Amino acid sequence: MEAFLVSAGVVALGEMGDKTQLLAIVLAATFRRPWPIIAGILVATLVNHAAAGALGGWVAQALGPDLLRWVIGLSFLAMAGWMLIPDKIDAQRAGGARRFGVFGATAVAFFLAEMGDKTQIATVALAARYSDIAAVVLGTTLGMMLANVPAVFLGERIAQKVSMRLVHGVAAAIFAVLGVLTLFNVGRLF
Repeated sequence: MEAFLVSAGVVALGEMGDKTQLLAIVLAATFRRPWPIIAGILVATLVNHAAAGALGGWVAQALGPDLLRWVIGLSFLAMAGWMLIPDKIDAQRAGGARRFGVFGATAVAFFLAEMGDKTQIATVALAARYSDIAAVVLGTTLGMMLANVPAVFLGERIAQKVSMRLVHGVAAAIFAVLGVLTLFNVGRLF
């Protein structure tokens, strides 16, 4: 349960103001059909995060426990720093895939936008940290949905009222704490 809750919370916070959340707003404004957009986000996230979770599981098995602890701890600290860098969206990704329909355009755009993104890298690190890969993937997917579904429905109203700098600061602090705890081998890590 810890893997699921930590994964959902960290990704939900980390996704605030992320390029994929901005993409959700652009898609909602472009297509004005929230349900196919939400379904596309869900499918793209499940596929992307399942692959990232599998990679994290492989990393956990390939490295010894001491090296793995250092790799994960330093990865979390790097994620903390990365959280403080604002994302920008490539506007062509959002509107260039109209031939696939709303669902297809969303799924393709989100899958591509998540490649190498903070939340994908976080999923790899979380799957390496926790042995329950399914809980991590489901948690990170829930975190993505918690951040992006309201963006689809409320879009710019949310962005104007919530300080993204504060949200990213909180997410960075959580990653930093996870990194330090992992490096000092605090809690049940392996």
